[in-house]
Amino acid sequence: MSAPEPMISVRHLWKVFGSNPEKVIGSSDAQLSRTELRAKTGNTIAVRDVSFDVAPGEVFVVMGLSGSGKSTLVRCMTRLIEPTHGELELEGENILKADDKRLRELRRTRFSMVFQHFGLLPHREVIDNIAYSLEINGVGKEARHARANEVIDLVGLQGYAHAYPEQLSGGMQQRVGLARALAVDPQVLFLDEPFSALDPLIRRDMQAEVIRLHHELGKTMVFITHDLAEAVKLGDRIAIMRDGAVVQIGTPEQLVAEPADDYVANFVRDFPKSHVLTLRWIARPLAAGEDLSGPILLPTLSVRDAARQVLEAGTVARIMDGDKLLGVVGAQDILSVIAGASN
Repeated sequence: MSAPEPMISVRHLWKVFGSNPEKVIGSSDAQLSRTELRAKTGNTIAVRDVSFDVAPGEVFVVMGLSGSGKSTLVRCMTRLIEPTHGELELEGENILKADDKRLRELRRTRFSMVFQHFGLLPHREVIDNIAYSLEINGVGKEARHARANEVIDLVGLQGYAHAYPEQLSGGMQQRVGLARALAVDPQVLFLDEPFSALDPLIRRDMQAEVIRLHHELGKTMVFITHDLAEAVKLGDRIAIMRDGAVVQIGTPEQLVAEPADDYVANFVRDFPKSHVLTLRWIARPLAAGEDLSGPILLPTLSVRDAARQVLEAGTVARIMDGDKLLGVVGAQDILSVIAGASN
């Protein structure tokens, strides 16, 4: 069975700030550090030769430290910033060739954006903030309010339709921003550190809300964050950026189990591996003297969730994928992961 065509395709995307930025791409100067390049040419490479695909319905997380280029990347993908070079397609349509009229249409109908700063209109009630994107699309008041009420229910804002933004908590305001983005029923949601200004408890609730909405709606999402825990919680795959370039792309398991270099290894070093790694990753061949009378466990079960069953079994657990034995996992295998030992 062939893989579906990507919803988003990014190829060799560059963003260089400064004079004559095109001359940097492909030159030896492009290999200089940011400090050296700025001193020599006055240019800064914010996004460096980035390529990836995002599948339909995938939550693709881009993460990195401040200055890594992640927010510039998502702004290039939405053309809030014009890329210097590269290709960007949405379901096969070259977004970089879209004129202003087509780009406005795409932003109104095909993709929506949610940012850290809510950008709500203070003089408008919640229902009209949510309906604003429909209003500028020419949708009549009755129809846009009907749609706004649908998404109010969807994001848990019942009872707040006629409140004003200043009457809402930060978490509730971000729900309004999320509802506004969903009102046009977009194919893709771009979320640029939407919860980083919220306190930890509200942030956790909003992360859960995104997971719930994704399960219910199946939207393709590109989510920007600097928080590894948030990336692991939300992402089907994660791209880690450094100095404008993508260092590694993989599932949370792959990044934790097989970091591409020391930079990624340092990123994931303190993250609890037992929360991410599944039994598929730690299954090993049966050793001499071990019996197969223990429990049968699925390879998709996390080490944390399997720990009690394996530790209480007194023997190894069989890791089965259908009728195929992938290997076994014993108490010591579980404990080494929990202790943070390499596998």
